[in-house]
Amino acid sequence: MSQDIIANHLQQSLAALERAAQDAALLATAHKVAAVIIGALRSGNRLLIIGNGGSAADAQHIAAEIMGRYKKERSAYAAVALTTDTSALTAIGNDYSFERVFARQIEGLGMRGDVLMALSTSGRSPNILAALRTARERGLVTIGFTGSNGEALRTACDHLLVVPSDDTPVIQQVYMAFAHGICDEIEQGMMREAVKE
Repeated sequence: MSQDIIANHLQQSLAALERAAQDAALLATAHKVAAVIIGALRSGNRLLIIGNGGSAADAQHIAAEIMGRYKKERSAYAAVALTTDTSALTAIGNDYSFERVFARQIEGLGMRGDVLMALSTSGRSPNILAALRTARERGLVTIGFTGSNGEALRTACDHLLVVPSDDTPVIQQVYMAFAHGICDEIEQGMMREAVKE
């Protein structure tokens, strides 16, 4: 292994991306995730996205790609990161518990047919698991993005994308690469449908 810390990190990221790009089951899951989100958006439903820490920022990033635009000029699609409302987050955290910060928002905003995308590198975050349970109870489709140690999410998610790494930064980089590919597929799919109308 090289003495260059940055080069080592890039090599680890590249290796994980290569493993992911060659994993037919993982690619099939990503395509299914895109199809589920396209179906929800076409039906007038929304994509809700959650995560903690860096994954909270990733949730905002994905919502911005869907709501604004990814690569093409087109209509806005309904996507909301539940990580951004500091008043809601702090009130719910204070009045209930931090474990309820996303679940409570889903109780108020989530509708049957919406999609909840949960980003959790560990797959064990109590507030993520609570949100997924609430989403299931309310009839939302549940999607999880996690790393190789995040199998705890499997029973809580209708669709689970497991990045082939147990290193948090690498997991986040790879699932954001998948997220960008999914955003591209959503945008192209939605635009094709709009042309037919």
